[in-house]
Amino acid sequence: MTGGIDDGIGDAIAATFTRLRTTYDSGRTRPHAWRRAQLDALRRMLREHRDDFAEAVHADLGKPVAETMLTELDLVAAEARFARDRIGLWTRRKPVVMPLALQPAAGWTVAEPKGVVLVIAPWNYPVLLTLEPLADALAAGNAVCVKPSELAPRTSALLARLIPRYLDPDAVAVVEGGAGETGALLAHPFDHVFYTGGERVGRIVMKAAAEHLTPVTLELGGKSPVFVDGTADLAVAARRIAWGRFTNAGQTCVAPDYVLATPDVAEALAERIAVAIREFYGDDPRCSPDYGRIVNVRHVERLRGLLPAAAASTAAPAGPARPTSSLIRVASVFGAVSDMVRRRLGSSGGGPAPDAAGRVVCGGVVDRAARYVAPTVLFGTSPDAPVMREEIFGPILPVLVVRDADAAIRFVNARPRPLAAYVFSRDRATRLAFERRTSSGALGFGLPLGHLLSARLPFGGVGASGMGAYHGKAGFDTFSHVKTVTVKPERPDTLRLVYPPFDAMTRGVVDVLRRLS
Repeated sequence: MTGGIDDGIGDAIAATFTRLRTTYDSGRTRPHAWRRAQLDALRRMLREHRDDFAEAVHADLGKPVAETMLTELDLVAAEARFARDRIGLWTRRKPVVMPLALQPAAGWTVAEPKGVVLVIAPWNYPVLLTLEPLADALAAGNAVCVKPSELAPRTSALLARLIPRYLDPDAVAVVEGGAGETGALLAHPFDHVFYTGGERVGRIVMKAAAEHLTPVTLELGGKSPVFVDGTADLAVAARRIAWGRFTNAGQTCVAPDYVLATPDVAEALAERIAVAIREFYGDDPRCSPDYGRIVNVRHVERLRGLLPAAAASTAAPAGPARPTSSLIRVASVFGAVSDMVRRRLGSSGGGPAPDAAGRVVCGGVVDRAARYVAPTVLFGTSPDAPVMREEIFGPILPVLVVRDADAAIRFVNARPRPLAAYVFSRDRATRLAFERRTSSGALGFGLPLGHLLSARLPFGGVGASGMGAYHGKAGFDTFSHVKTVTVKPERPDTLRLVYPPFDAMTRGVVDVLRRLS
């Protein structure tokens, strides 16, 4: 990741690291007053430049202003306020009872800052995922270097301009650039690295951090499944799934990635999601002010490659199909299951081979020049289709048919553990089965994205979807070292009872203590 960076940039990054280390070592960032002042300044920056941030994010992602306010700016402000008001509580000594053998003695734990930390942010929520971990790191009393994503250049430039104006410039720095700058940063011995992004780069970050034995938090992603059965209210489930999937044009790490539905509701659910898309974005989402764009042409082409062949070549605008569309009628549950069976058996059934990506229920339109991919629902997708092999990270939603909850659980458990999983079922046994038998960063019953929106709930992955967590107290803990402190008075010196030589009296004391412990 260090290729292509010149000596001048490397020297500037080294000077930035040295400045942050010097500031932290001076003790400036430790007092609670400093921490609260930084969090207050962060909130003031957001308040005074809301329009600037909204314009920058719109330029980078085509994201609607209201969506930026709700899913980025307001969440950062809430996180900063939540942490600010609890710094005293979180840094307070936590007493611990000491063993009888050491009495009289006392012990406690205390949270202290880790030191100089690095936050590497992604492009999909360029304000939220830069400033929210920054708020947690400041609350914990660290000096912080922030690396915004170069794929959101307008937002990155705005952060680089505003952060030094509002926050302590000796304790908080912004380094812009791409892979070269990131590699140069990782060459320095930070005390913690917080990375949000893809698994491939996450491995590079972890390997670089290991050179300095630096602890890391990796917020990655994965294919977050949704299970829906016949007990769910399909209209409500469809709207919530559509909202979770197509917010930010599907470029959300915990968005529903695919749906597993039982045969009695699968087709109807796909139809209702198409209806919800039309309710949200109109007949042609391309014209909707509430629907975003894909970050760049490379990702547009990647998403095009995940669509059925016929849909991927579509150039004319088209809105979601109406529920009465003949296209949807043909996508019967029996037909979808038969298609999947035939694909597994390698049989064409006497007709043209079905596309493994499934049938297009709505969407399937791609406009490369406009960086537009229509909100798309696929039905009867094969588990082996390309769209099921990687995190989609875009506005495509496959709906697969599964026999029941047990089959869905086996399907989920056969794949890498996701960042989130969602269940729409009123059946208590089904909910309990998903809670006890699946592993994911978070589990939502009837609510996609819910844990992303709360400062009171830890947010993080497991396995390939990440390690570590943040938000609220979890974020404070991530950027803190919990230090153990013990104290024993000099008199009486009860340890004399167990000092060598280990004679009969010493062994007797040890036996008594063992029985009492």
